[in-house]
Amino acid sequence: MIAETHEQAARIAGLLRDRGETIAVADGATGGLIAASLLTVPGALDFFVGGGVVYSFRARDVLFDLPREAYAGMRGASEDYALLQARAIRDNFGAAWGLAESGSVGGSNHPSGAPAGRSCAAVVGPDGFEFTRVTETGSDDRIANMEAFTRAALQTLEDALSR
Repeated sequence: MIAETHEQAARIAGLLRDRGETIAVADGATGGLIAASLLTVPGALDFFVGGGVVYSFRARDVLFDLPREAYAGMRGASEDYALLQARAIRDNFGAAWGLAESGSVGGSNHPSGAPAGRSCAAVVGPDGFEFTRVTETGSDDRIANMEAFTRAALQTLEDALSR
């Protein structure tokens, strides 16, 4: 899977390097595959400042350092939830761009009740730029969903940077 996303990650790296900008990533249901894809690019330190896998409420609290009230009325695998996380990861890591993915890969019940096969990727950037994309696979295949969500999040980022 990572070999398949390397070409896309290289294009993203080129776009970020051309702008002289950096990104921080919050992987959710993708389990670190977004960050791993970006880190396949040699010299990734030029554009990748860090991130984390947000797979529990504890990880969310530590990584984003937001009060629980910030999530009031939000559900996982939604646009508002992913945007909040993208803003927080960008700001906490001091990057120009933030990418967050929140989804339900299947194989078990999602804490918010999100259906298996649903993911939302959010990208935030300079000058108030914000963009989200929802992916619905309609599948309960955990591994296939993780791969599909990773590709969709990377495509969302590439589209945002190409605008």
